[in-house]
Amino acid sequence: MFSSLEGFYGTGFAKPVNEFTADLSDSVALRVYSSTRPRNLKIASLQKGLIFVHEGMEQVGEGGGFGLPILIYEDETYFSGSSIVSVDHYGMTTRIFKEFLMDHVNRSSFMNVTLHSRKVRSVMRRLAELYQNNKRLQFLALRELSLSLGVESVYLKVPAVCKLLVCYEIKGQSVKVTVDYSQADRRGLEKVVVLNEQSGTFFRFYRDSTLPDFVDEIPAWERVTSQWACLLNPQRNIGYRLWDVENSSLIRGRESLADFLDWAGLDYEFLPRRSVFEYEIQFLGVNS
Repeated sequence: MFSSLEGFYGTGFAKPVNEFTADLSDSVALRVYSSTRPRNLKIASLQKGLIFVHEGMEQVGEGGGFGLPILIYEDETYFSGSSIVSVDHYGMTTRIFKEFLMDHVNRSSFMNVTLHSRKVRSVMRRLAELYQNNKRLQFLALRELSLSLGVESVYLKVPAVCKLLVCYEIKGQSVKVTVDYSQADRRGLEKVVVLNEQSGTFFRFYRDSTLPDFVDEIPAWERVTSQWACLLNPQRNIGYRLWDVENSSLIRGRESLADFLDWAGLDYEFLPRRSVFEYEIQFLGVNS
């Protein structure tokens, strides 16, 4: 593997596509779009990673998909609203390359008025951190209260600060994800986040290497301290597992609120010390 994905990506073997579906079994597949489809809920304008498909139905909800990068700077957080997708096959392996343009930022709005002030953004960020770090607040439906007060998040298009290239290497019932953030400006870059999120309605149960069985109560944000963790749909006997990766934090979370929130995920956070971040997703209960 190249120290940067640009080496292989630039060889011309990968062919551009607008949409691609990779079958893992007769009932399970992974799908990718160059557009922001499926445009669900408040993140409709943002790009997604790989989308989980079960029996022909996309089960991403409001999740960002598998392998979706986010850049968090001191004064701004950047998301992607534009991308280019290419696909390459060799043997039993499929490689999907997705080039994300980091061209959207988050703003809070109150009664449909977008709030641009840096001071307001700082306050909202502190509230978000309080929400994430306090389990009692998470289970008190703070998000529902915010919605009732007219406070919402919106995503605005801005000039792209960089592009991030992600390779999804699919083989059997696993995916190796390689995130190349070598083009990101390191000045003021606090951390990189890689989302692995699908529908919280579909993936409602959690288990890790310290638990004898799955549990159905998942906080909105909590660090995983076990060797591995997985999210499950026990009714359909399928799920996915991720492992602890050195020099990163694995975060579990789930939020489900009708017509507003629907995600569950195992996300990575890490400091931008390297140029490439790699990890593996294993799919459980997927029969070839």
